[in-house]
Amino acid sequence: MGTYINKGNSEFRDIVTHEYVDKTSLIPLINATLNSERRYSCVTRCRRFGKSMAAKMLCAYYDKSCDSRELFVGLKAEKDKTFETYLNKYYVLYLDVTSFTARPEFRTNIVRIIQEKLMNELKNVFPDVKYEDKSDLMDMLASIHEATGEKFFFIIDEWDAICREFPGRQKMKGDPETVTPTILDEYVMLLRRLFKTQDSDKVFAGAYLTGILPIKRYNTESALNNFREYSMINPGRLAASLGFTHDEVVSLCQEYDMDMSEMERWYDGYRIGNESHIFNPYSVMRAIDDNRYRSYWTSTGAYDSVITYIQMNYDGLKDDIIRMLSGERVPVNTTAFQNDMHVVNNRNDVLTVLIHLGYLAYDYTTNKCYIPNKEVADEMNNAVNATKWTQLAKTIENSQNLLDATIAGNEQAVAKTIDIAHDENTSILSYNDENSLACVLSVAYIWAKNEYVIHREYATGKGYADLVMIPRRNVSKPALVIELKFNHSADTAIDQVKRKQYPAKIAEYTGDILLVGINYDKETKQHTCKIERTAICRISGSGDGDMR
Repeated sequence: MGTYINKGNSEFRDIVTHEYVDKTSLIPLINATLNSERRYSCVTRCRRFGKSMAAKMLCAYYDKSCDSRELFVGLKAEKDKTFETYLNKYYVLYLDVTSFTARPEFRTNIVRIIQEKLMNELKNVFPDVKYEDKSDLMDMLASIHEATGEKFFFIIDEWDAICREFPGRQKMKGDPETVTPTILDEYVMLLRRLFKTQDSDKVFAGAYLTGILPIKRYNTESALNNFREYSMINPGRLAASLGFTHDEVVSLCQEYDMDMSEMERWYDGYRIGNESHIFNPYSVMRAIDDNRYRSYWTSTGAYDSVITYIQMNYDGLKDDIIRMLSGERVPVNTTAFQNDMHVVNNRNDVLTVLIHLGYLAYDYTTNKCYIPNKEVADEMNNAVNATKWTQLAKTIENSQNLLDATIAGNEQAVAKTIDIAHDENTSILSYNDENSLACVLSVAYIWAKNEYVIHREYATGKGYADLVMIPRRNVSKPALVIELKFNHSADTAIDQVKRKQYPAKIAEYTGDILLVGINYDKETKQHTCKIERTAICRISGSGDGDMR
């Protein structure tokens, strides 16, 4: 078995002999593309989403140097009608680009070295083939196919590592009109030589690229526009093929006696295509192994990039980050990003690259992005703190004080703190807008997310917004029902809460409740507050509650 050709199935064997969540449903989807116009696939996800595991699975399945049948017994792929057709049928080329970028001695000539490593191994595997050009990888592959009739399946894991670590073209000193080709240019030319020549379809039954970023664009065209791309933003039919689905995590929680609600809180929240509940698989498995829920993201190059991006503050980007930390969603246009971490031109580019990095989730039905879960929110907070944003640090400090003042029933302190939040987080043009008031309320209580499950039930009628906050498990604090009025009074807000039945989100809660009425006066631009403590009583035979 080789290093780059026919690696065998040992790595996938190690995976399936331990705790393995069956993701082999990817295989029939890739089988359906083989030897067709759709044979070239680029599947991108954020880090720790199972990309390399999937690549090793495909290697084991297609590699003709081994017999992998036993590894798939009882798994989803085995039940598909195409399973036998392509099982261990191809020579597999397997290239992990990070194994080259991680070696400093390779970096200057990394593209040439990649080609040489592959070509040397091809000569050893096919010593009897006569090669017209032994210095060109694609020519050697074409010669092998011509002599043997064999086709290859090419897997490139972390294909974009070079794109992420090496800049694009640079202007020559003293000659601004001249540019010199860079490592990135050489790499893109290699990929084009492999996958966009007249011999490509003859040589390759298929190709599978994994990475974080989709294929780089030059102007509006992809560098490899014959590849079908399946990304965090446009996953197509591969939406559930990487990452854990809700049902998969439910099964794991049942098997290992883990709290599903905590799993959701920490690691759920990614909406990938039509899959509305996708979990970070690495973090889920670490939580199970450690029997502890916490952030398993570590400070990496991606983390450093986040700090750089959010400090740019394109078009009010800082305001968007604050809103998302408070639980809001913000609009984003993902279509113009060039899929290059070194080419970030505006707010939309920043938000788009954060989606690809996994720091934001994306809902294609609304074209909005948001922070998916507590794990990511904690890391985003760390990144924000590293930027030394004094405004946000003060916002979080004020939010802590606001929650304490609310629970203590200090109405004047609550009103004053919301005044400050309103001044700091609302533009002049929308200062008196009802939707802005609702957003301000969310930002003002941003700290409460650490101790409460927050439900926003903004009514469509003019002038108010509900905020229902249920204390998390083991948090001995009262629930909060907050009503925001516009040009009325805080007493009116309280009365309105009392006239309503409890919101559905609080129906199962028993314990102390604080009714918080907040009114904003458009003329004085001041808030007033009224706080009452009550409790919920269960009405026998009814799902509704009543206030006493």
